[in-house]
Amino acid sequence: MSELAVFVTESKHTDMKRGFILGLGVIIAGLLLELVAGPVAWKALAWPANIIALGLFVALIIGLGLLYPKSAIIRWLSSYQAAVPTMAYAVVLTMIMGFTRQQKDGKWIYDMLTFWPFVLIYVFMMFIIGLAIMKHLTHWSNWKREVPFLLNHLGLFIALCCGTAGNPDIQRLKMICEVEQVEWRAMDEDFRMQELPLAIVLKQFIMEEYDDGSPKRFASDIQVVTKSGKNVLATVDVNKPFEIEGYKIYQFGYDYEAGKDSSYSILELVRDPWLWTVYLGIIMMLCGAISFILRW
Repeated sequence: MSELAVFVTESKHTDMKRGFILGLGVIIAGLLLELVAGPVAWKALAWPANIIALGLFVALIIGLGLLYPKSAIIRWLSSYQAAVPTMAYAVVLTMIMGFTRQQKDGKWIYDMLTFWPFVLIYVFMMFIIGLAIMKHLTHWSNWKREVPFLLNHLGLFIALCCGTAGNPDIQRLKMICEVEQVEWRAMDEDFRMQELPLAIVLKQFIMEEYDDGSPKRFASDIQVVTKSGKNVLATVDVNKPFEIEGYKIYQFGYDYEAGKDSSYSILELVRDPWLWTVYLGIIMMLCGAISFILRW
C-alpha cells in the first residue's frame, strides 16, 4: 500500500472517531439539559413557534452551505464520517425506546420523545443531512448521480424535520358520545374541553363476544356532521378509524361495567396537520430509490 493510501485510510479512521466523539458530546449535552431543564417542553414549540424554528434551522444550513462551502469543518460535517456515527447513536437510542415501555410524562428513557439526548441526536443528524444536501447542490456533477441522492436525502430531511416540528401540533382528543345525543366537544390531554368543527352522534354501540363472554370486538356506528356541510354515517373500530376534515376517529372505550349494553362510547380523535409533509418526504425517498435503480 502506498504512503498516500495509508494516509488517506488513517485520515478517514480519524474522521470517523471524531464523529463518534462529537456524537457522544451531543448525548452528554442532552443529559445535562435533562438534569437542568427537565424534559423537552414540546408545547412551547407549538404553531407558530415551530415553523419559525424550522425556518431558522433551514436558513442556518443554507447559509453555512453557501458561505462556507470550502470550510474543513463544513466539509467534514457533510461527509459520511460524521453521518455514520451520528446515525449509529440514533439507532441505539431508537432501539432503547423500542425495548422500554414509553409512558406519557415518563422520565428519561421512558418518554424518549421528550428525552433531550434522543431529540438532540436527531436534530444533529438532520443538520448533517442538510449540509450534505447543500454540498451536492453546490457541487453538481452528474444528474444521474445527484438526482437519486437528492431525492433520498431531501426526502429524509423533510420527513424528519416536519415530523419533529409538527409533533407539538398533534391533537389527541377524547369524546364521550351517548346514544342519539349530539356531541361537538372533546377533552384534550390536559383535561380541557374543546369545541370542534364537527359533531358526532352515536347511533349504536356494537360488541361481539367470545363464548366465555369476553369482548371479541367493539365498535360504534356514528353520524358525523361538519361545519363545511358534510353529513356521513360510518363505523369505527379500534384499529379501523374513520377520517374526515383532517381528523381520524378511533374507537377507544365504553362502559366496561355495562359491557355490550353500554349506553355510551368513548372515541379518540387524532389530528396531525403536518402528516402530509411526512408523507411527501417518504414519497421522495421512494422516488429516489427507484431512480437509483433505474439509472443502472
